[in-house]
Amino acid sequence: MVTSITEPSEPLPKRRPTAAFLMAHPAHFIALGAGSGLSPKAPGTVGTLWAWLVFAVMAPWLSDSAWAVTIAISTLAGWWACTVTAKHMGVPDSGHIVWDEVVAFWLVLWLVTPASWVGQLIAFVLFRLFDAVKIGPMAWADQHFKGFGPRGGFGIMLDDFAAALCTLLVIAAWQFWAI
Repeated sequence: MVTSITEPSEPLPKRRPTAAFLMAHPAHFIALGAGSGLSPKAPGTVGTLWAWLVFAVMAPWLSDSAWAVTIAISTLAGWWACTVTAKHMGVPDSGHIVWDEVVAFWLVLWLVTPASWVGQLIAFVLFRLFDAVKIGPMAWADQHFKGFGPRGGFGIMLDDFAAALCTLLVIAAWQFWAI
């Protein structure tokens, strides 16, 4: 078990995260979405659902500028946390690392607000589709930023931001053609 803040020079052997792993390092807690990434089935979907819930709780309290700052800080913290956690798990982009889904989906929800519950559900489905299928920009980001270290952590975050961008483009196109 990794219990110190210092980082190993090489990735550790592959491991599946547990509750003990989650609590062993602050980066693990962040990268695993406060435990939502521990789900044995569809951790990315569970992490995105957790992001939606947190957004719904926080939205009444945060202004647009506060959301912008929250997303920016969460992106930087996520880059660090995903980098550290991937190395500790021995997996360059484990599906259990869900902070990338969390922050990217917050971005989607923030930019589509005020959307109805159905509008948010459509955003959720589109985001999960683009994140899972990994075509176009998601595939490019996923292929070009693999590995351990800061480049790998950046890549973990980047492919979900690409999925967020594609989600927002589809929603914008739909709104444009619906008018």
